Amino acid sequence: MTEKAIPLMIQGTHSDAGKSALVTALCRIFKQDGYKTAPFKSQNMALNSYITVDGKEIGRAQGVQAESAGIIATTDMNPILIKPTGMYQSQIVVHGKPFRNMQAGEYRQDFYEEGYQLISQTYNRLAENYERIIIEGAGSPAEINLNDRELVNMRVAQIANAPVILVGDIEKGGVFASLVGTLQLLEPEDRKRVIGVIINKFRGDVSLLQHGLDWFEEYTGVPVLGVVPYINNLMIEAEDSVVLNKYSSAQNTTKEIDIAVMRIPFISNFTDIDPLFEEADCHVRFVRTVEELGEPDLVILPGSKNTIEDMLFLHNTGLANRILDLVYKKDKMIFGICGGYQMLGNLITDPFEVESSLKEIHGLGLVPMTTTMTLNKTTVLSKGIAHFGNEKIPVEGYEIHMGETNLEEDWHHFIHLNDKSEGIITLDKKIIGTYFHGIFHNDLFREVVLNELRVSKGLKPIHNRASFARKKEEGFDLLAKVVRDNIQLDRIYKLMEGYYANHIHLSK
Repeated sequence: MTEKAIPLMIQGTHSDAGKSALVTALCRIFKQDGYKTAPFKSQNMALNSYITVDGKEIGRAQGVQAESAGIIATTDMNPILIKPTGMYQSQIVVHGKPFRNMQAGEYRQDFYEEGYQLISQTYNRLAENYERIIIEGAGSPAEINLNDRELVNMRVAQIANAPVILVGDIEKGGVFASLVGTLQLLEPEDRKRVIGVIINKFRGDVSLLQHGLDWFEEYTGVPVLGVVPYINNLMIEAEDSVVLNKYSSAQNTTKEIDIAVMRIPFISNFTDIDPLFEEADCHVRFVRTVEELGEPDLVILPGSKNTIEDMLFLHNTGLANRILDLVYKKDKMIFGICGGYQMLGNLITDPFEVESSLKEIHGLGLVPMTTTMTLNKTTVLSKGIAHFGNEKIPVEGYEIHMGETNLEEDWHHFIHLNDKSEGIITLDKKIIGTYFHGIFHNDLFREVVLNELRVSKGLKPIHNRASFARKKEEGFDLLAKVVRDNIQLDRIYKLMEGYYANHIHLSK
């Protein structure tokens, strides 16, 4: 029998403890050390998704982690994706394809056994093709109200016979209390799996923390395997929209280009905007009110998991009318992506209540088109030629949307593909809409758009901007170096291998 991969699981004391980043770092570190490594997360709840090469949908974090490991992402790395849609429901995506919408109680009651078998089969298949697997948990393993039917923390550690490293976020305060409390709430057998803890996001002189580290090890008997410092401006894509809280909504007059992104309630795939954060002349902010919006040079309507409810939000807050003022009276540029593209039209209808109990809603009316939500989801990687004025720019991206959009008049299409044309662009380049996610990840296209904004303000264009893909690779290497330098890697290797040697009979 072929030996399976040696696993290591990363769990956290709470959400946003830094599990995803640590898994990303370990994937790169193990790759650098010569191991064929893959990430795994049994069940992910996120609106920011990633499209695999075969056109299927997984959590964004697992796609990024696969990139860090230097491998092609597959649905085996995230077999279950949960995408909240509102109304206490979520869309359940199984192996990259929509399964059905469920409420939380229904999911726990009716899907648990099926999910458990699916996760077991998927993990075992993945483990037969890699040497190391870094498994990511979710939330906390000490959610005692959920642990009887959870499918993402200690239950998965049991499936994989994996040792666990527990991560605590010191930036939020109370890290020792959260680590100790989590350990004490674990079942005895699960606590034995914890081979150590890592304290994450530390700022300052680590020697000042030493007394606490010594106390923790003496009190719990669990070793501290590292203290990872807070890393500023790390070029690693985020997955959970909670990270948007760190971005200011205020204008920054020291930057030449002001970009406002609508922070709609069901925002998804907001990593479309990531490359703009890396441009020295751009200030990107997420806004929720008319007062915050101001008069930006570019308004971006991002993707949405519930376009009708997010369009209602724009109407109710007055943002819809303010956006129209910016376009018609201030001559500002507006760029809609996926759900944001649908919002540019006259009407959005949902006859099958795919997203909302509202059957229809008026859009911004900037484009003569109607979008009808359908039961089928489009998920595909795409390449084409973007037409931006006289420029014809090769672009790559991906589509992931429910609904079909039909133009009611002849308009200029934005992107020309091999078999169709998609999106819209006005002759003055002020209104642009597309289903293409990742459009700003294309370096030349991003440069052309930003230079259009610069010239409109009387500024000189900037050419040969830095490659975003290269910056992302540099980000993986930086993250790996910082983590490698601040954890006891040799000890982690020995603990992993020792645990595997003592438990291998359980997986045969």
